[in-house]
Amino acid sequence: MATFLYKLGRLSFRRRHFVALIWVALLTLAGVGAASAPAAGNSSFSIPGTEAQKAFDLLEQRFPGTSADGATARVVFKAPSGEKMTDPGNKATVQDTVKELSDGSEVVRVTDPYQAKAVSKDGTIAYAQVSYKVSGMELDDSAKDALKDSAQDARKAGLTVEIGGDALQAVPHTGSSEVIGIAVAAVVLVITFGSLVAAGLPLLTALIGVGIGVSAITGLASALDLGTTTSTLAMMIGLAVGIDYALFIVSRYRAELAEGREREEAAGRAVGTAGSAVVFAGLTVVIALVGLSVVNIPMLTKMGIAAAGTVAVAVLIALTMVPALLGYAGRKVKPMGEKGKFLGRAKKELDRPAKPNLGTRWASFVVRRPLAVLLLGVIGLGAAAVPATSLELGLPDDGSQPTSTTQRRAYDLLSEGFGPGFNGPLMVVVDAKNSDDPKAVFTETGDEIKGLKDVVTVTPAQPNKAGDTATITVVPGSKPSSVTTENLVHGIRDAGADIKADTDANVLVTGSTAMNIDVSEKLNDALVPYLVLVVGLAFLLLIVVFRSILVPLKAALGFLLSVMAALGAVVAVFQWGWLSGLMGVEQTGPVMSMMPIFMVGVVFGLAMDYEVFLVTRMREAYVHGEKPAQAVVTGFRHGARVVTAAAVIMMAVFAGFIGSSESMVKMIGFGLAIAVFFDAFIVRMAIVPAVLALLGRKAWWLPKWLDRALPNVDVEGEGLRTRTDRGDEDRELVRA
Repeated sequence: MATFLYKLGRLSFRRRHFVALIWVALLTLAGVGAASAPAAGNSSFSIPGTEAQKAFDLLEQRFPGTSADGATARVVFKAPSGEKMTDPGNKATVQDTVKELSDGSEVVRVTDPYQAKAVSKDGTIAYAQVSYKVSGMELDDSAKDALKDSAQDARKAGLTVEIGGDALQAVPHTGSSEVIGIAVAAVVLVITFGSLVAAGLPLLTALIGVGIGVSAITGLASALDLGTTTSTLAMMIGLAVGIDYALFIVSRYRAELAEGREREEAAGRAVGTAGSAVVFAGLTVVIALVGLSVVNIPMLTKMGIAAAGTVAVAVLIALTMVPALLGYAGRKVKPMGEKGKFLGRAKKELDRPAKPNLGTRWASFVVRRPLAVLLLGVIGLGAAAVPATSLELGLPDDGSQPTSTTQRRAYDLLSEGFGPGFNGPLMVVVDAKNSDDPKAVFTETGDEIKGLKDVVTVTPAQPNKAGDTATITVVPGSKPSSVTTENLVHGIRDAGADIKADTDANVLVTGSTAMNIDVSEKLNDALVPYLVLVVGLAFLLLIVVFRSILVPLKAALGFLLSVMAALGAVVAVFQWGWLSGLMGVEQTGPVMSMMPIFMVGVVFGLAMDYEVFLVTRMREAYVHGEKPAQAVVTGFRHGARVVTAAAVIMMAVFAGFIGSSESMVKMIGFGLAIAVFFDAFIVRMAIVPAVLALLGRKAWWLPKWLDRALPNVDVEGEGLRTRTDRGDEDRELVRA
């Protein structure tokens, strides 16, 4: 592989005009496609195989036209102090609002609070529920504006009015913090390279790669039913790895220049060595992202595949466009150790003997005290992982929104007037088509549910026209995200199993709360198979890369340490409330149910990046004759600075999403940023060299039969060294 990539790097350097033209053409084509493609709405959310999804599908069959998955809005009214919602003036205002809301073309129905008995016992709070034909993301702006205007008219009459539900659902914004993350990345690159030109190359190529990836996703969004979160994830991952991959190529190019090689040769060798690491690092990320399909949640599968495509583009750009741009930059990109004008040094300083850099000094310390460093790192990560033992999973609702939003204020008003469980009612669907007496089954089901714990209200069964299916609304006593409500859902399903045994009728529980519970359970069940698949495939890949058994095993165990510690940090901040004010977390609660499997997928791929980039340098030194301990120091001398810069850049990009208005995006940004910190600076920079120092030559042991069976991908560039040595001998003969 090294030889092939070496030729590709030299070809891209020589034919830079052609290579640049191809990538600019692809970017233009993707941009035109995105601009001309029809606008995509929200991706359809379905969870195949879950009871909640089966109930939704049944509702669409038995209750046609009800739009079971359509958006809903709860317009909550509160009377001024000393007044009641039943007062004539307040009642007239509410009824005018209901009438105004009913005029919308996408509105299915609007309930009158006074007819639906939707007034609190003390008479101070009432609500009207608006049902729409389409989902919240597909709702026209005119319908959302009409909803807001009607609420504003009621406010002018003196009432407090807030709007809950998903009708006002919007694409979350990240504010300026995302831009700050990119700015931090730019500063780190300038400090690392000491040159604006060299620092600008990784940023430019990463932005081109993300531009192509996100534009392609936008262009295909309507045809493939891709949601807005798909492009957000692709941008987050693509930007981080795009900068990192280009950073490693440029750094190796400068190192080759420092050894006296011509620029074209240096570009070829940079792509042949660091480029090999980029290919395998990219493959691990792609495996982790594509592996999300085992969860069998279509939305998650599409997100993973789209992000994996963006990573693949980043790899191709690093292998071709980066050497092409290095050809354009010429002498503006200086050899390693020589700074540009921006951070220039006096020539006298350059002529001084270079003292060991920080990476060399740190690696030398670790090699001398490997056991102490190993124990300290493992104990530290173990302590950080302790909160993960209290992990509670759920999906965010309006109760997790900032108090500045009308959705959160409506949530609080409904809890005040009707109890916390009113924000997460359960819909029970009774399919009595195969029963002899459907009406009796409906009554029996309602009576069984009334006898369960934590049930506040059970509405009478509402049958369909055929009379063979009915819906029953159940209001829990606890908030939607509580464990008590989850137990109630399971209790209803257990009672439904008994009813089915007696009457042959199916009792299904659905609604947003039940759907959230089912999603959490599905994700939990998929976590172990996903871990086995992703870690197993990457383990095999790393055996090929490092030609070792223990090094890939150590890489996988180190990853598990870092991801558990990161989950512990997420629990401490978002569930326990530690440092919640600093992170802008206004409401603590369960951790998002997809967080563990999402972190496993993304963090594993990124963790293997640092493993491949750092350890391939050590492997290269060992293969070329250095002792194991010295190879560790050599790997750090060449790789520690650039891996540190890559980790800081990735942390800055992910941390930029902590400023999001959406709690889910905020949690993902924090989780990925802290995971990169743990993995890069504790696992890869401390635990990895300590373990390798303790293992010595055993670290690189591989059974002879396996060594013969595995393909020789030559990541360390031994073939390039042989090739160069032959070239040097030929040149000496010519001179003679």
